[in-house]
Amino acid sequence: MKTKIFITISAALVILVLGVSLGSVNIPPGDVLGIIGHEVLGLRLPPDIKPATVTILWNLRLPRVLLAFIAGGALSVSGAVMQSLLRNPLASSYTIGVSSGASLGASFVILYGAAIPIIGAFALPFMGFIFGLGTILIAIALASRLDKSMENNTIILVGMVFSLFVNAITTLMAALSKEQMQRLITWQMGSFSMKDWQAVYILAPVLLLGTAFIAHFDKELDMMTFGEDQAKTMGVNLKSVKWTLLVSSAAITGSTIAFVGVIGFVDLVAPHIVRKLFGSSHRLVIPMSAVLGGAFMVVCDLAARTVVSPSELPVGAVTALIGAPFFAYIYFSRRASRGVGRRAKKR
Repeated sequence: MKTKIFITISAALVILVLGVSLGSVNIPPGDVLGIIGHEVLGLRLPPDIKPATVTILWNLRLPRVLLAFIAGGALSVSGAVMQSLLRNPLASSYTIGVSSGASLGASFVILYGAAIPIIGAFALPFMGFIFGLGTILIAIALASRLDKSMENNTIILVGMVFSLFVNAITTLMAALSKEQMQRLITWQMGSFSMKDWQAVYILAPVLLLGTAFIAHFDKELDMMTFGEDQAKTMGVNLKSVKWTLLVSSAAITGSTIAFVGVIGFVDLVAPHIVRKLFGSSHRLVIPMSAVLGGAFMVVCDLAARTVVSPSELPVGAVTALIGAPFFAYIYFSRRASRGVGRRAKKR
Protein backbone atom coordinates (compact mmCIF):
# COMPACT_ATOMS: atom_id res chain seq x y z
CA MET A 1 0.00 0.00 0.00
CA LYS A 2 2.84 2.41 0.82
CA THR A 3 4.27 1.78 -2.64
CA LYS A 4 0.96 2.70 -4.28
CA ILE A 5 0.74 5.90 -2.22
CA PHE A 6 4.33 6.84 -3.12
CA ILE A 7 3.74 6.19 -6.83
CA THR A 8 0.48 8.18 -6.85
CA ILE A 9 1.99 11.20 -5.10
CA SER A 10 5.10 11.07 -7.31
CA ALA A 11 2.94 10.88 -10.45
CA ALA A 12 0.90 13.87 -9.22
CA LEU A 13 4.09 15.91 -8.71
CA VAL A 14 5.31 15.00 -12.22
CA ILE A 15 1.94 16.04 -13.65
CA LEU A 16 2.16 19.37 -11.80
CA VAL A 17 5.61 20.05 -13.28
CA LEU A 18 4.43 19.08 -16.77
CA GLY A 19 1.35 21.26 -16.37
CA VAL A 20 3.58 24.24 -15.64
CA SER A 21 6.13 23.34 -18.34
CA LEU A 22 3.84 22.72 -21.31
CA GLY A 23 1.80 25.34 -23.12
CA SER A 24 1.99 27.85 -25.94
CA VAL A 25 5.52 28.54 -24.66
CA ASN A 26 7.27 25.38 -23.45
CA ILE A 27 9.50 25.81 -20.39
CA PRO A 28 12.02 23.04 -19.58
CA PRO A 29 11.35 21.32 -16.22
CA GLY A 30 14.80 22.37 -15.01
CA ASP A 31 13.94 26.02 -15.63
CA VAL A 32 10.60 25.51 -13.85
CA LEU A 33 12.36 24.29 -10.71
CA GLY A 34 14.95 27.07 -11.00
CA ILE A 35 12.30 29.80 -11.21
CA ILE A 36 10.29 28.35 -8.32
CA GLY A 37 13.46 28.12 -6.22
CA HIS A 38 14.25 31.74 -7.05
CA GLU A 39 10.76 33.04 -6.20
CA VAL A 40 10.12 30.90 -3.12
CA LEU A 41 13.55 30.35 -1.57
CA GLY A 42 15.40 33.36 -2.96
CA LEU A 43 17.93 31.20 -4.83
CA ARG A 44 19.97 32.69 -7.64
CA LEU A 45 18.15 32.63 -10.97
CA PRO A 46 20.03 30.75 -13.74
CA PRO A 47 21.43 33.36 -16.19
CA ASP A 48 19.93 31.72 -19.30
CA ILE A 49 16.33 32.21 -18.08
CA LYS A 50 14.70 35.31 -19.56
CA PRO A 51 12.57 37.69 -17.42
CA ALA A 52 9.60 37.06 -19.75
CA THR A 53 9.80 33.35 -18.96
CA VAL A 54 9.74 34.10 -15.24
CA THR A 55 6.65 36.29 -15.70
CA ILE A 56 4.83 33.63 -17.76
CA LEU A 57 5.54 30.89 -15.25
CA TRP A 58 5.12 32.72 -11.95
CA ASN A 59 2.27 35.10 -12.75
CA LEU A 60 0.23 33.08 -15.25
CA ARG A 61 0.93 29.39 -15.48
CA LEU A 62 1.84 28.32 -11.94
CA PRO A 63 -1.22 29.87 -10.21
CA ARG A 64 -3.43 28.39 -12.93
CA VAL A 65 -2.00 24.88 -12.51
CA LEU A 66 -2.15 25.05 -8.71
CA LEU A 67 -5.73 26.30 -8.84
CA ALA A 68 -6.66 23.41 -11.16
CA PHE A 69 -5.06 20.95 -8.71
CA ILE A 70 -6.84 22.50 -5.72
CA ALA A 71 -10.21 22.57 -7.51
CA GLY A 72 -9.88 18.97 -8.67
CA GLY A 73 -8.88 17.84 -5.18
CA ALA A 74 -11.74 19.69 -3.50
CA LEU A 75 -14.38 18.36 -5.90
CA SER A 76 -13.02 14.81 -5.58
CA VAL A 77 -13.09 14.87 -1.77
CA SER A 78 -16.67 16.10 -1.92
CA GLY A 79 -17.56 13.36 -4.40
CA ALA A 80 -15.97 10.66 -2.25
CA VAL A 81 -18.06 11.75 0.73
CA MET A 82 -21.31 11.91 -1.25
CA GLN A 83 -20.80 8.45 -2.76
CA SER A 84 -20.17 6.90 0.64
CA LEU A 85 -22.82 8.88 2.46
CA LEU A 86 -25.56 8.09 -0.05
CA ARG A 87 -24.17 4.63 -0.87
CA ASN A 88 -24.36 5.39 -4.57
CA PRO A 89 -21.28 5.47 -6.87
CA LEU A 90 -23.12 7.94 -9.12
CA ALA A 91 -23.84 10.44 -6.34
CA SER A 92 -22.12 13.82 -6.05
CA SER A 93 -22.74 17.35 -4.81
CA TYR A 94 -24.02 18.13 -8.30
CA THR A 95 -26.70 15.46 -7.86
CA ILE A 96 -28.30 17.34 -4.98
CA GLY A 97 -28.13 20.82 -6.47
CA VAL A 98 -24.93 22.60 -5.44
CA SER A 99 -23.90 23.47 -9.00
CA SER A 100 -27.44 24.59 -9.84
CA GLY A 101 -27.54 26.91 -6.85
CA ALA A 102 -24.07 28.31 -7.60
CA SER A 103 -25.14 28.98 -11.20
CA LEU A 104 -28.22 30.85 -9.98
CA GLY A 105 -26.11 33.02 -7.68
CA ALA A 106 -23.63 33.74 -10.45
CA SER A 107 -26.50 34.63 -12.77
CA PHE A 108 -27.54 37.53 -10.54
CA VAL A 109 -24.02 38.97 -10.77
CA ILE A 110 -23.40 38.27 -14.46
CA LEU A 111 -26.83 39.13 -15.86
CA TYR A 112 -27.84 42.00 -13.60
CA GLY A 113 -24.51 43.32 -12.35
CA ALA A 114 -25.41 42.68 -8.71
CA ALA A 115 -22.79 44.26 -6.47
CA ILE A 116 -22.03 43.72 -2.79
CA PRO A 117 -20.36 46.46 -0.69
CA ILE A 118 -16.84 45.71 0.61
CA ILE A 119 -16.61 42.38 -1.33
CA GLY A 120 -16.28 44.14 -4.70
CA ALA A 121 -14.52 41.84 -7.21
CA PHE A 122 -15.43 38.80 -5.10
CA ALA A 123 -19.17 39.27 -5.66
CA LEU A 124 -19.30 36.44 -8.22
CA PRO A 125 -17.59 33.75 -6.11
CA PHE A 126 -19.38 34.94 -2.97
CA MET A 127 -22.83 34.73 -4.56
CA GLY A 128 -21.99 31.37 -6.13
CA PHE A 129 -20.92 29.99 -2.77
CA ILE A 130 -23.90 31.37 -0.82
CA PHE A 131 -26.48 30.17 -3.34
CA GLY A 132 -24.80 26.77 -3.74
CA LEU A 133 -24.75 26.21 0.00
CA GLY A 134 -28.27 27.61 0.37
CA THR A 135 -29.60 25.20 -2.25
CA ILE A 136 -28.24 22.13 -0.50
CA LEU A 137 -29.52 23.34 2.89
CA ILE A 138 -33.02 23.79 1.48
CA ALA A 139 -32.88 20.39 -0.27
CA ILE A 140 -31.78 18.64 2.94
CA ALA A 141 -34.43 20.47 4.97
CA LEU A 142 -37.14 19.37 2.52
CA ALA A 143 -35.83 15.80 2.61
CA SER A 144 -35.90 15.76 6.41
CA ARG A 145 -39.50 17.06 6.42
CA LEU A 146 -40.60 14.39 3.94
CA ASP A 147 -38.63 11.60 5.59
CA LYS A 148 -37.69 11.93 9.27
CA SER A 149 -35.02 9.23 8.94
CA MET A 150 -33.48 11.01 5.91
CA GLU A 151 -33.15 7.91 3.75
CA ASN A 152 -30.54 8.16 0.99
CA ASN A 153 -33.03 7.78 -1.86
CA THR A 154 -35.15 10.61 -0.44
CA ILE A 155 -32.17 12.99 -0.31
CA ILE A 156 -31.13 12.14 -3.89
CA LEU A 157 -34.64 12.48 -5.32
CA VAL A 158 -35.38 15.76 -3.53
CA GLY A 159 -31.98 17.11 -4.56
CA MET A 160 -32.52 16.21 -8.21
CA VAL A 161 -36.02 17.73 -8.32
CA PHE A 162 -34.92 20.93 -6.58
CA SER A 163 -31.88 21.14 -8.87
CA LEU A 164 -34.13 21.00 -11.94
CA PHE A 165 -36.31 23.75 -10.46
CA VAL A 166 -33.32 26.03 -9.81
CA ASN A 167 -31.94 25.33 -13.29
CA ALA A 168 -35.28 26.38 -14.77
CA ILE A 169 -35.06 29.73 -12.94
CA THR A 170 -31.51 30.28 -14.23
CA THR A 171 -32.59 29.47 -17.80
CA LEU A 172 -35.50 31.93 -17.62
CA MET A 173 -33.18 34.65 -16.31
CA ALA A 174 -30.71 34.04 -19.12
CA ALA A 175 -33.48 34.07 -21.74
CA LEU A 176 -34.61 37.49 -20.50
CA SER A 177 -31.06 38.92 -20.63
CA LYS A 178 -29.72 37.72 -23.97
CA GLU A 179 -26.91 40.28 -24.14
CA GLN A 180 -25.20 38.66 -21.14
CA MET A 181 -26.10 35.07 -21.98
CA GLN A 182 -22.73 34.22 -23.56
CA ARG A 183 -20.81 35.29 -20.45
CA LEU A 184 -23.04 33.11 -18.27
CA ILE A 185 -22.62 30.11 -20.59
CA THR A 186 -18.83 30.56 -20.54
CA TRP A 187 -18.82 30.62 -16.72
CA GLN A 188 -21.02 27.51 -16.55
CA MET A 189 -18.56 25.54 -18.71
CA GLY A 190 -15.71 26.18 -16.25
CA SER A 191 -12.27 27.64 -16.82
CA PHE A 192 -8.98 28.39 -15.04
CA SER A 193 -8.04 31.08 -17.53
CA MET A 194 -6.91 34.47 -16.17
CA LYS A 195 -6.91 33.25 -12.57
CA ASP A 196 -4.22 34.68 -10.28
CA TRP A 197 -2.59 33.90 -6.94
CA GLN A 198 -5.49 35.46 -5.03
CA ALA A 199 -7.80 32.60 -5.97
CA VAL A 200 -5.12 30.08 -4.94
CA TYR A 201 -4.65 31.76 -1.56
CA ILE A 202 -8.39 31.58 -0.88
CA LEU A 203 -9.15 28.07 -2.13
CA ALA A 204 -6.04 26.32 -0.75
CA PRO A 205 -7.18 26.68 2.90
CA VAL A 206 -10.68 25.57 1.88
CA LEU A 207 -9.24 22.31 0.49
CA LEU A 208 -6.84 21.70 3.40
CA LEU A 209 -9.24 22.55 6.22
CA GLY A 210 -12.22 20.91 4.51
CA THR A 211 -10.31 17.69 3.85
CA ALA A 212 -8.96 17.59 7.41
CA PHE A 213 -12.44 18.15 8.87
CA ILE A 214 -14.06 15.46 6.68
CA ALA A 215 -11.20 13.01 7.38
CA HIS A 216 -12.16 13.32 11.07
CA PHE A 217 -15.32 11.34 10.19
CA ASP A 218 -13.48 8.50 8.44
CA LYS A 219 -14.69 5.85 10.90
CA GLU A 220 -18.33 6.97 10.64
CA LEU A 221 -18.08 6.89 6.83
CA ASP A 222 -16.60 3.38 6.98
CA MET A 223 -19.49 2.20 9.15
CA MET A 224 -22.12 3.83 6.94
CA THR A 225 -20.87 1.98 3.85
CA PHE A 226 -22.20 -1.23 5.47
CA GLY A 227 -25.72 0.21 5.59
CA GLU A 228 -27.63 2.64 7.78
CA ASP A 229 -29.07 -0.02 10.09
CA GLN A 230 -25.61 -1.48 10.68
CA ALA A 231 -24.20 2.00 11.35
CA LYS A 232 -26.95 2.69 13.93
CA THR A 233 -26.12 -0.48 15.82
CA MET A 234 -22.47 0.69 15.91
CA GLY A 235 -23.53 3.92 17.60
CA VAL A 236 -23.45 6.37 14.66
CA ASN A 237 -25.82 9.33 14.98
CA LEU A 238 -26.96 9.11 11.36
CA LYS A 239 -28.97 12.31 11.11
CA SER A 240 -26.31 14.49 12.71
CA VAL A 241 -23.44 12.95 10.74
CA LYS A 242 -25.38 13.20 7.46
CA TRP A 243 -26.19 16.87 8.02
CA THR A 244 -22.60 17.69 8.93
CA LEU A 245 -20.99 15.85 6.03
CA LEU A 246 -23.54 16.94 3.43
CA VAL A 247 -23.15 20.61 4.37
CA SER A 248 -19.34 20.33 4.56
CA SER A 249 -19.15 18.71 1.13
CA ALA A 250 -21.53 21.27 -0.31
CA ALA A 251 -19.44 24.11 1.14
CA ILE A 252 -16.26 22.73 -0.47
CA THR A 253 -17.98 22.25 -3.81
CA GLY A 254 -19.75 25.62 -3.68
CA SER A 255 -16.50 27.45 -2.89
CA THR A 256 -14.74 25.77 -5.81
CA ILE A 257 -17.54 26.31 -8.33
CA ALA A 258 -17.77 29.94 -7.29
CA PHE A 259 -14.21 30.60 -8.45
CA VAL A 260 -13.79 28.36 -11.50
CA GLY A 261 -17.33 27.72 -12.76
CA VAL A 262 -19.24 24.47 -13.10
CA ILE A 263 -16.89 21.55 -13.77
CA GLY A 264 -18.49 18.12 -13.58
CA PHE A 265 -17.50 14.45 -13.45
CA VAL A 266 -14.18 14.93 -11.60
CA ASP A 267 -15.97 14.14 -8.33
CA LEU A 268 -17.31 10.96 -9.96
CA VAL A 269 -14.17 9.63 -11.66
CA ALA A 270 -11.42 10.23 -9.09
CA PRO A 271 -13.04 8.65 -5.97
CA HIS A 272 -14.05 5.59 -7.99
CA ILE A 273 -10.47 5.03 -9.19
CA VAL A 274 -9.11 5.65 -5.67
CA ARG A 275 -11.34 2.92 -4.24
CA LYS A 276 -10.13 0.52 -6.93
CA LEU A 277 -6.49 1.28 -6.07
CA PHE A 278 -6.57 1.75 -2.30
CA GLY A 279 -9.68 -0.04 -1.05
CA SER A 280 -12.68 1.39 0.77
CA SER A 281 -11.10 2.69 4.00
CA HIS A 282 -11.79 6.42 4.19
CA ARG A 283 -8.55 6.98 6.05
CA LEU A 284 -6.97 6.65 2.59
CA VAL A 285 -9.92 7.37 0.29
CA ILE A 286 -10.30 11.01 1.42
CA PRO A 287 -6.67 12.23 1.09
CA MET A 288 -5.90 10.14 -2.01
CA SER A 289 -9.05 11.44 -3.72
CA ALA A 290 -7.64 14.93 -3.22
CA VAL A 291 -4.30 13.94 -4.77
CA LEU A 292 -5.69 11.92 -7.68
CA GLY A 293 -8.53 14.37 -8.37
CA GLY A 294 -6.10 17.29 -8.40
CA ALA A 295 -3.77 15.52 -10.84
CA PHE A 296 -6.70 14.56 -13.06
CA MET A 297 -7.89 18.17 -13.23
CA VAL A 298 -4.40 19.41 -14.15
CA VAL A 299 -4.30 16.91 -17.03
CA CYS A 300 -7.74 18.03 -18.23
CA ASP A 301 -6.76 21.70 -18.04
CA LEU A 302 -3.51 20.97 -19.90
CA ALA A 303 -5.52 19.32 -22.66
CA ALA A 304 -7.99 22.24 -22.70
CA ARG A 305 -5.26 24.80 -23.38
CA THR A 306 -3.00 22.81 -25.72
CA VAL A 307 -5.20 20.65 -27.97
CA VAL A 308 -6.43 23.58 -30.10
CA SER A 309 -3.69 26.09 -29.16
CA PRO A 310 -3.63 29.10 -29.33
CA SER A 311 -7.39 28.81 -28.72
CA GLU A 312 -8.68 27.22 -25.52
CA LEU A 313 -11.39 24.68 -24.76
CA PRO A 314 -13.64 24.94 -21.67
CA VAL A 315 -12.16 22.55 -19.13
CA GLY A 316 -15.69 21.46 -18.21
CA ALA A 317 -16.12 20.12 -21.73
CA VAL A 318 -12.89 18.10 -21.43
CA THR A 319 -13.90 16.54 -18.11
CA ALA A 320 -17.33 15.72 -19.57
CA LEU A 321 -15.75 13.96 -22.57
CA ILE A 322 -13.90 11.71 -20.12
CA GLY A 323 -16.51 11.54 -17.38
CA ALA A 324 -19.65 10.83 -19.40
CA PRO A 325 -18.40 7.48 -20.77
CA PHE A 326 -17.08 6.67 -17.28
CA PHE A 327 -20.54 7.45 -15.83
CA ALA A 328 -22.13 5.09 -18.38
CA TYR A 329 -19.56 2.39 -17.57
CA ILE A 330 -20.33 2.53 -13.83
CA TYR A 331 -24.09 2.58 -14.42
CA PHE A 332 -24.17 -0.41 -16.77
CA SER A 333 -21.63 -2.32 -14.67
CA ARG A 334 -23.95 -1.97 -11.67
CA ARG A 335 -26.91 -3.17 -13.72
CA ALA A 336 -24.92 -6.16 -14.99
CA SER A 337 -23.76 -7.11 -11.49
CA ARG A 338 -27.33 -6.85 -10.18
CA GLY A 339 -28.55 -9.06 -13.01
CA VAL A 340 -25.95 -11.69 -12.14
CA GLY A 341 -26.97 -11.49 -8.47
CA ARG A 342 -30.64 -12.00 -9.28
CA ARG A 343 -29.93 -15.00 -11.49
CA ALA A 344 -27.77 -16.52 -8.75
CA LYS A 345 -30.61 -16.11 -6.20
CA LYS A 346 -33.11 -17.80 -8.53
CA ARG A 347 -30.83 -20.82 -8.82
